[in-house]
Amino acid sequence: MIIVVLFIFTQIYVLLKEIVIAFQSFGEANLFIRQHRMVKWIIFPGIIYTLLFIVAMILFARSSNDAVTWLSQQLRIEPWLQKERNPFLAFIFLMAGIMMRLVLFLFYFALFKYLILIIGSPVFAYLSEKTEAIIENREYKFNLKQILPDAKRSIRLALRNACWQTVYMIGIIFLSLIPVIGWITPLIAIIVECYYYGFSMLDYGLAKNDFNLQKSIFYSSRHKGLSIGNGIVFYLMHAVIIFAPAFAIIASSLSVIKVKTD
Repeated sequence: MIIVVLFIFTQIYVLLKEIVIAFQSFGEANLFIRQHRMVKWIIFPGIIYTLLFIVAMILFARSSNDAVTWLSQQLRIEPWLQKERNPFLAFIFLMAGIMMRLVLFLFYFALFKYLILIIGSPVFAYLSEKTEAIIENREYKFNLKQILPDAKRSIRLALRNACWQTVYMIGIIFLSLIPVIGWITPLIAIIVECYYYGFSMLDYGLAKNDFNLQKSIFYSSRHKGLSIGNGIVFYLMHAVIIFAPAFAIIASSLSVIKVKTD
């Protein structure tokens, strides 16, 4: 029993330590970007991301609301609640509807981010290459033949992660329908999303360290804290949406460098 408890505490400690490393890397990325005059590579992708983000979130918000309304109509929840006239039941189903809307919104947001990863893969691959070159104090010149394999790899990983996250999110959507228990589903959905999106960002740095895709998947499963931490800060960066994607790439590359010998 003691061994099990120690193991759990060790895993929690490692997870929290790696989340802290991910947070620190975002602070270092800010200094790194200013020192090496990389602001233009933050602003340009950021403007495109912001415009797409606004349009997509408006469409996704409307469609998620329509989906919940349709499900409620099919299950005839409203007539049943009117018949029962029970305030407690009305509150429970109101909360279930809110949680389901939040989970659907997060799911749509996840799919949008994977779309951005696919569209922006050449730019993100370039940023990762340039970051690595600066840290290693070597000259780096743009080479399309070198960028394309990394871009193709990131697209493959984005599609793979999107599929796995979809599987988990479907289960979370059903869980959100359960009274009371379903109230924690938005938090679960955010953690899952942070992990998979942070992993997609980390892979750019892992690819530069000669990690094949399978090795990268194994590495990320061992270092969940790095993936979750990068994903969390990416979420927080949406306070200034324009900086989010490219900033996350540079920060995740710095995170990998810190722990790549592990």
